[in-house]
Amino acid sequence: MAEAIYVGGLLVATPLLDDPNFRRSVVLILEHDHDGGTLGVVLNRPSDISVTQVLPVWDPLITGPPVLFEGGPVQTDSALALAAVPSGEEPLGWRRLHAGTDAVARLGTVDLDAPPEILQGEIAQMRIFAGYAGWTSGQLESEIAEGAWYVVDSEVGDTFHADPASLWRHVLRRQRGELAFVATCPDDPTLN
Repeated sequence: MAEAIYVGGLLVATPLLDDPNFRRSVVLILEHDHDGGTLGVVLNRPSDISVTQVLPVWDPLITGPPVLFEGGPVQTDSALALAAVPSGEEPLGWRRLHAGTDAVARLGTVDLDAPPEILQGEIAQMRIFAGYAGWTSGQLESEIAEGAWYVVDSEVGDTFHADPASLWRHVLRRQRGELAFVATCPDDPTLN
């Protein structure tokens, strides 16, 4: 398990977290500053709204499912896009998240005001998120200390996982030790 909160890391909701916004969620950390707080997007909440309904010009570049994802409860009327590039190049309209691990070195945000044509052929995968998750300075650390979140390393396929509904279990299963057993926790622990 990762020791600290860092850009490109994952927050995985523990079974104790029953907030409907985050229950069994997997959050990719996009920004973290000890003084300024933390920002991330929920990776495993596809909505029923197709990208063509809201941002039709970006639909051809979307990695399935072709829907908006519920990125979190903050500013749900705004959109944020993540895309992976196939190489180390930085195309116009794309900004690298972090130069760290392979999981995030090729991952960045997309300027949705840019013309999609400039990214056609430049990106390998893309998803659009409505809203984001945000914590003020010290808030996330407190939630982790209270047992609401596990902080784990991300892997290359997490952001664009083919079956978002299974991502929570998938991420937990690959952890070492007892944390892997948490993936077997039933949706309703009282039935256990």
